[in-house]
Amino acid sequence: MKSNTDVIVVGAGPVGLLLACELRLAGLDVVLLERRSEPVRDSRALGMHARTIETLGLRGLAPHFLERGRPFGVGHYGALETMLNFSALDSGYPFQLVIPQSLTEQLLEERARELGVRVQRDATVDETWQDDAGVHASGTVGGQRFTFSGAYLAGCDGARSAVRRQAGIAFDGVEAGTTTMLGDVQLRAPLPAPALMKVNQEGVLMIVPLGDGVHHRLIVLDARRRDVPVAEPVTLEELADGARRIAGCDYLPSQARWLSRFSDETRHAAQYRQGRIFLAGDAAHIHMPAGGQGMNVGMQDAFNLGWKMAAVVRGQAPQGLLDSYHNERHPLGAQLFRNTMAQTALLTSFDQRGLALRAEISGLLTQPEVNLKLALQISGLGIGYGAALSEPPAPVLPEWSGRRIPEMTLADGGSLHGLLHQGEWLYLRLREDAPHAVACPGRLRTVSAALAPSPDLGASQAELMAAGPRALLIRPDGYADYALA
Repeated sequence: MKSNTDVIVVGAGPVGLLLACELRLAGLDVVLLERRSEPVRDSRALGMHARTIETLGLRGLAPHFLERGRPFGVGHYGALETMLNFSALDSGYPFQLVIPQSLTEQLLEERARELGVRVQRDATVDETWQDDAGVHASGTVGGQRFTFSGAYLAGCDGARSAVRRQAGIAFDGVEAGTTTMLGDVQLRAPLPAPALMKVNQEGVLMIVPLGDGVHHRLIVLDARRRDVPVAEPVTLEELADGARRIAGCDYLPSQARWLSRFSDETRHAAQYRQGRIFLAGDAAHIHMPAGGQGMNVGMQDAFNLGWKMAAVVRGQAPQGLLDSYHNERHPLGAQLFRNTMAQTALLTSFDQRGLALRAEISGLLTQPEVNLKLALQISGLGIGYGAALSEPPAPVLPEWSGRRIPEMTLADGGSLHGLLHQGEWLYLRLREDAPHAVACPGRLRTVSAALAPSPDLGASQAELMAAGPRALLIRPDGYADYALA
């Protein structure tokens, strides 16, 4: 079987699904190749952070996730006693949403199929290559050979990415030093609070509800069993024993529907682009799941890449636009590497010195400005991209270039994010003396509107109104390209 397409996406996890949706929304033909024959059933990643929810809101999808998840106004950094205060964030979603990855994938796959993405399951990709004609992927599906050819290929195929390996992209980092157990179980004894986190010389214990009213996620880093190989199966007895010693009591876990073990192996791809091949998500970065960032950063990779790739394929932007994907996202992968390594050091510090260090840093988090800095990092709301990707027609307010634009209310009562639902650039003329037209690399929507004056403005909207720009050019991913002075 041979077939041509615009873009080949390998891997139908949340990252590959979101990327495929973005490409198809822009009108591209997309084939999504997934080795699993059936959707994932395990809960896997549980936390969806504020910027990811905003991202989904930029396409009108957030309500589908909010109605199925459970919001928590706090998070953690290295399981320190002082929690991160997400409720202080300048966002319409000042919380993290507890929602199983299996459900996230289900909702995104429904969206992908609705848009017309060709989802091919049971498809194992065993070879990728590039030539003057494009990029190609071959493998087997249902026992039959296939070859797909396209303009670009995105490897969203996880930590052991075949796409990354075949492209010869280095994946250096730190070998695993610690393993941690997790289990989705029922508890026969009640918790003292909706969620529980405890750290002492016996290890680390976290317990959070899965939102179905029945099951809880137990994460146990047992100081006595931290060297168990990641491939060794977890037993319910092993999980329960570690949890009991750390908690100092027994919550009687039973009826496990998923047990697993993960490590603190941390790696980062040397480059996110190799010619016509791109990497996103775990194919580009892996780490201990500290703070629940992996899936979220991966989905932000996809959201950054999708509209750029679509604009180039459609001939609306030069090839050089695709270089900005690596330039913008690779430094954030490096930041993710550092912060998860730092959290790993805190999470694995069980002796008296380590516990003293944890207590000192936990004390620092009681300072609102320190707490906010880490909350912005973990939630993804602190990300900015710096220089503009298009040429402004007049002087700009430099502090707004590359800055995230949260939801804002327009004078007519409308939603600013609602104007971005189709994945276009948005040129928002805020004053009559603004130019009537601007150029940008992609589809452009022009709207003349004012921001709504209100005593209940978010901090960013109040700051923008005080700055008084004549216009904003907003990228399809919700970041300002520039604000005209």
